[in-house]
Amino acid sequence: MIISVVNQKGGVGKTTTVINLAAALSALGKKVLLIDLDPQGNSSSGFGIEDRSKGIYEILSEQISWQDGLRQIKENLFVVPANQNLAGANIELVNLPDRERFLTKVLNNLPVQFDYIFIDNPPSLGLLTVNSLVAADKVLVPVQAEYYALEGLGQLLSTVDLIKQNLQPNLGILGAVVTMYDEKMDLAREVWHELYKNFPYKIFRTVIPRDVKLAEAPSFGKNILEYAPKSKSAKAYQRLAKEFLHHNEN
Repeated sequence: MIISVVNQKGGVGKTTTVINLAAALSALGKKVLLIDLDPQGNSSSGFGIEDRSKGIYEILSEQISWQDGLRQIKENLFVVPANQNLAGANIELVNLPDRERFLTKVLNNLPVQFDYIFIDNPPSLGLLTVNSLVAADKVLVPVQAEYYALEGLGQLLSTVDLIKQNLQPNLGILGAVVTMYDEKMDLAREVWHELYKNFPYKIFRTVIPRDVKLAEAPSFGKNILEYAPKSKSAKAYQRLAKEFLHHNEN
């Protein structure tokens, strides 16, 4: 299953969620690939990948093979990194035929089988994100438990509908994950209830709490399960991984 992790609003815990959910699923024995499709390369650096000269841009532009771009992080966990070359891809793809399916085509040539492939997208709805949505089976939406969280969600759902109607009829929405949740704040609970009222798809019951350890982990090139395995956020991502599997494999 290919899962595109999308929110065009930055700072919502998108990359944090994709890194730690991928790590938690791999710890449960699932073979997981994370493709970093964001030119900022935060997923790549979050896994401690320093040399990002061979990444998804080079695979898309057929400069290298998958074997050259795949980095094994752990036994069941692989990453294809991103670098700044990816920033120009939006422009380079614009005039090419079938420009929305470049990622789909290269994924068809992936030489290794994975249980789950996650794609971390830029915080925008540009051509890279469109490629990701066209290549995906499902969409996962991290949503911050703050006032403006629901803003733009309608736009994102409209984009997904357009992709379904015109490019990928089988694309489905896996659901939303509430991030940066502070149970002491009335506002966080209000956002949670608003999401339940207004989001027509599944909301994962597991919420990801605000946690300073979670913010610190990427600067050490570690996921939260390695950096602070007993933290509340590590336990939350382990719960999310189990809920994810229950939702997808039962």
